[in-house]
Amino acid sequence: MATPLGSKLTVAIIHPVSLSMKLLKNISLLLSLALGLCAGFPTDIAADGNGLALTALDHYVRAPDDNYRYSVLQVVQGDGYRTFILEMTSQRWLTEAEVNLPLWEHFMVIVVPDVVESDIGFLTITGGSKANSAPNSAQATDVKRAMDTQTVVSTLYMVPNQPLAFVNDNGRQRTEDAIIAYTWDKFFRTGDEQWPLRLPMTKAAVRAMDTVTDLLASEQGGGVDVKQFVVAGGSKRGWTTWTTAIVDERVVAIMPIVIDLLNVGESFKHHFSVYGSYSPAVIDYVTNGNINWIGTARWDELMDLVEPYEYRDRLELPKFLLNSTGDEFFLPDSWQFYWDDLVGEKHVRYVPNSNHSMDGTDVFDSIDAWYHAFVHNVKMPRYSWNVDVDGAITVFSLDKPTQVLLWQAHNPEIRNFTQAVIGRAYTSTPLNEIEPGVYQAKLEPPSQGYTAYYVEMHYPSGTEEPFKFSTGVKVVPDVTEYKWTMTPDSSRR
Repeated sequence: MATPLGSKLTVAIIHPVSLSMKLLKNISLLLSLALGLCAGFPTDIAADGNGLALTALDHYVRAPDDNYRYSVLQVVQGDGYRTFILEMTSQRWLTEAEVNLPLWEHFMVIVVPDVVESDIGFLTITGGSKANSAPNSAQATDVKRAMDTQTVVSTLYMVPNQPLAFVNDNGRQRTEDAIIAYTWDKFFRTGDEQWPLRLPMTKAAVRAMDTVTDLLASEQGGGVDVKQFVVAGGSKRGWTTWTTAIVDERVVAIMPIVIDLLNVGESFKHHFSVYGSYSPAVIDYVTNGNINWIGTARWDELMDLVEPYEYRDRLELPKFLLNSTGDEFFLPDSWQFYWDDLVGEKHVRYVPNSNHSMDGTDVFDSIDAWYHAFVHNVKMPRYSWNVDVDGAITVFSLDKPTQVLLWQAHNPEIRNFTQAVIGRAYTSTPLNEIEPGVYQAKLEPPSQGYTAYYVEMHYPSGTEEPFKFSTGVKVVPDVTEYKWTMTPDSSRR
């Protein structure tokens, strides 16, 4: 098996950087290895050619791991493409002294068109259970995406590995947020930087990219070059989409889906101020006591380690955020805590009448239109938007939209726009220019209850499906009934 391409000795070689940059990175990485820096995961070592300080996340992902391997289980011939079905071991995370299954094993599905026109590939990070058997085919959406773009399209399953049972946790089989919340608590209690689950989740995605590149470069893979990746994932895999881009320069664009939570502490404070409690969807972070650490130095340490907002200077790459208007995890106006601070090319779409699952929506059309445009260098529409304190949403567009819509929903009782509470209540009306290239929406507060609204812009994408981008969501009246207060030290269990 070839050396993992994301390992310390090769990461500088595969990245498309200048020779001088490669030398700087190789020297830095070799020094790190020689000094044994990986073992302790220091957070204050400037070790890359851009002068960025490496964190424990960087060190964990870059640390060599002899457990990495993959094998091809099956090759399925399709009409104009081949599908590789693989089993991959990405790493060892912790030991049997902490967790029952420290070896992380995954299935991967890679769709390779007979004619590949770009060295950019698409990687979806998704979930699954270790109880599941290997897929026997690719999903139809992946085949369509691969054939429409003539690019390699891959899916990584079982991120995180689950269920997991931790030592001294009464044999509980934890999944999804219950695992993350448990590992956060371990970090808060111990300060041990190897605990946060985001580290192995991120490393799994990096190893998936290594696997795609290595397999397809081989004779079995057809000698196909895949050197760069557009990465997407939903929810906690959406968070991992961000962190994968943070640690690996092969990621050239990202689509984080339903992870409207950057600047986590401020978002959670707003969450409580609106609801007076926390949504059942985030109950694991409540029952594990994670919420109680907001505002503490240890909370800040965790955010510095795993929170995309804290790495935003590394995230100048093109990004398309796909959020839900009725998400049971996040409030629809959470964008206000991070959007203006994101750098580089950025787009967002709040998908109307959706919940966290995005079921029954056209979200895949938006993903495919944007990815197709990125791969084929289609010019992005030029526009900007802002939301004033008085509630006015203004869009300035240098390129003519094919359609502009005002979406709105009303809750006559409480400030809650989750789909579980209001149903598919969002309705749209066309929005006309107030002057050339300028569109504006401003709704007065209702006489009773609350109204949420935003503007959606459609542009030609070069495919059958248009680009659909939006502004952030505004809620009027923009008042909250409750006040978040910091938890006293004595209450942290």
